[in-house]
Amino acid sequence: MLFGKATSAFPKSTQFSKTKHTIKEYLMAAPQKPRRDNKPQHRINEQIRCREVRIVGDDVESEVMATRQAIQLAQQKGVDLVEISPNAEPPVCRLINYSKFLYQQKKRQKELKAKQVKIEVKEIRFGPQTDEHDYNFKLKHAKEFLAEGDKVKAYVFFRGRSILFKEQGEVLLLRFANDLEEYGKVEQMPVLEGKRMILFHRS
Repeated sequence: MLFGKATSAFPKSTQFSKTKHTIKEYLMAAPQKPRRDNKPQHRINEQIRCREVRIVGDDVESEVMATRQAIQLAQQKGVDLVEISPNAEPPVCRLINYSKFLYQQKKRQKELKAKQVKIEVKEIRFGPQTDEHDYNFKLKHAKEFLAEGDKVKAYVFFRGRSILFKEQGEVLLLRFANDLEEYGKVEQMPVLEGKRMILFHRS
């Protein structure tokens, strides 16, 4: 027979084993999607397993009672028994509609986030020979920045041989700090860093 049936040089059991191993390694190395945590944020009603709890809530006198009794009281009022302080002795539970409770928490977190003031650093650059008009213009902006709660980084940039006038730059920044005295206080007095003399002022 001129052409015989092609045979593999490897036993059947070892054919493609390398390929299979590579695919397996690839699948193991592939990033896994994070699993969503479906665990409830709070234990409510029948999920509360302790023997007794302290109840609080609107139109409810704070007292310690058996958990079963607290659940029955919540059912009578048409609300849920929500565990709000699991580590207390005994745990503290609130009588409230759970959906309303979650809404109130979300609203409170949103309000707290809105109150967090993000402080920005505003830079104001001077030259050692800054004229009066330019100085007053930048002073006005610095007052506005401080009034908004931001921090001001004022600096004098010395180009080339102008570094010889560093004392003049220091005098300018000290005057600047004095003119801003009513709007905040100096956080860092003038310091020479390379070709810049820097002053920090905050509200």
